[in-house]
Amino acid sequence: MDVPLAVVAEQINLLQVIVSIIMFFVLCFGVGFILNMILKTTWLPLILYLIIAVILLFRLEEYLLPDIAVLISGLFGAIGGGWTIQALRAKGYKMF
Repeated sequence: MDVPLAVVAEQINLLQVIVSIIMFFVLCFGVGFILNMILKTTWLPLILYLIIAVILLFRLEEYLLPDIAVLISGLFGAIGGGWTIQALRAKGYKMF
């Protein structure tokens, strides 16, 4: 039994969206930071995130504001991870 997306969208409350945004930012920041340390490539996690986000956007039939907000927060997390590792390397910290 398929539930229309409009019905699902009405069931998402504001607290869930806020927590999802924060969690996705932290998740993408952390995964990007770890990948940057292990692979020693600054922007690879950002490129991987963009590829995954584009694939997800093509599979969605309807774009809802909470979905876009969560994807954008993940993008900021991936950018933040790359920027942080780049700043740490510029200050002389060697990661692995």
